[in-house]
Amino acid sequence: MRIILGVGGGIAAYKVASLLRLFTESGHSVTVIPTEASLNFVGAATWEALSGHTVSNDVFDQVEKVNHVRLGHQADLIVVAPATADLLARAAGGHADDLLTNTLLMAHGPVLFAPAMHSEMWAHPATQANVATLRSRGVAVLEPAVGRLTGSDSGPGRLPEPEDIFAAALALVDGAGSNGAGLNSAGLNGAGLNGAAKLAGSAAKPLSTKKVVITAGGTLEPLDPVRYLGNRSSGKQGIALANSARDAGAEVVLIAAHLEVQLPEGVEIIRVETALELQAATEHAIESADVLIMAAAVADFRPDHTEQSKIKKRDDTADPVITLVRNPDILAGVVNHRNAVGGSQLIVGFAAETGDEHGDVLDYAKAKLERKGCDLLVVNQVGQGPQGGERTFGQDSNQVLILDRDGSEPLKAEGSKQAVADAVIERIVNKIAAR
Repeated sequence: MRIILGVGGGIAAYKVASLLRLFTESGHSVTVIPTEASLNFVGAATWEALSGHTVSNDVFDQVEKVNHVRLGHQADLIVVAPATADLLARAAGGHADDLLTNTLLMAHGPVLFAPAMHSEMWAHPATQANVATLRSRGVAVLEPAVGRLTGSDSGPGRLPEPEDIFAAALALVDGAGSNGAGLNSAGLNGAGLNGAAKLAGSAAKPLSTKKVVITAGGTLEPLDPVRYLGNRSSGKQGIALANSARDAGAEVVLIAAHLEVQLPEGVEIIRVETALELQAATEHAIESADVLIMAAAVADFRPDHTEQSKIKKRDDTADPVITLVRNPDILAGVVNHRNAVGGSQLIVGFAAETGDEHGDVLDYAKAKLERKGCDLLVVNQVGQGPQGGERTFGQDSNQVLILDRDGSEPLKAEGSKQAVADAVIERIVNKIAAR
């Protein structure tokens, strides 16, 4: 496939080198067209070395080849990253003042913009109007990621991860060539539907009539006013699921325990701390929900007694003995209640598993799916990876198996946690459609 990779003048331009490698290592021919401003961040030599092609941003270079016409005509796909507020404005306005904007005007294939800018710039009515204009013309515009920006600020405006842009680009091309069918044939490991719909700025919102309740983060069980029992969950996967469900059109309720990441925008937030608080909030919220996704890491045990004052460490007293009691199985409880009252909610469980001498992760996952009775179970392996380092907890990437109670082959999804979230939401959409 012949790809034009336009690079805008933002600090996130350095990340686009990784995107370029993903394209070239997949066998695609990529021509990079940087804006003049972007060369302040990454020089032409880098793009030439990584792409294997001459780099120019001047309409009058290689005039004999009529580049400002030829490049857009011949491209199977144009990807622009980072798409700055200025570049989005020029594209929406039909400007043709450099080689990239000329090429965009000549595009015959799909076009994908991956925005990156400060939150206020993204939220500004002018930028939103420009995005709406581009989308109305069939151009795909990704939602920016949420997180740390330049300096100390955080919020929506980060460039999506290169792997997510790569997956969205391939899904866009595949969708354009098959009228939206077969999104997984582009090697997306199931991460295509929410990606292709939201990433392409499509009007399709497959969950637009649905209410989705998601639990996220780790519960904290207090020992005294200072100490607690907790776990290593950061809440990243749950937040990614909330973003995916929201972008698929759902009304999202996020029941948030302890989190180490920023809360998403555009969803209802219910804060909880303990497993019992999460149980009560979940049982209340599911009554009006269509889908429940139990992504929170719920403590299996809690202290049978919480001290009202800090437990003191003294040489003249014995070490404290802490007795633990079981927390309720929230997932099994909501499944049993749904079945008892004849409810129709789709319930998705999450399981963090390790293998041992008695079985591997998949063995334990299948047993848990049967025991819990949920419709789908998303399973990941936790603990130390083969090269050391923590798997899953606190990481930006994930690898999961999605098991279906109907006995179909488990679906593997891997990549960034947002890509995994997209895969889970796609599986939910397909499950709802099958009903």
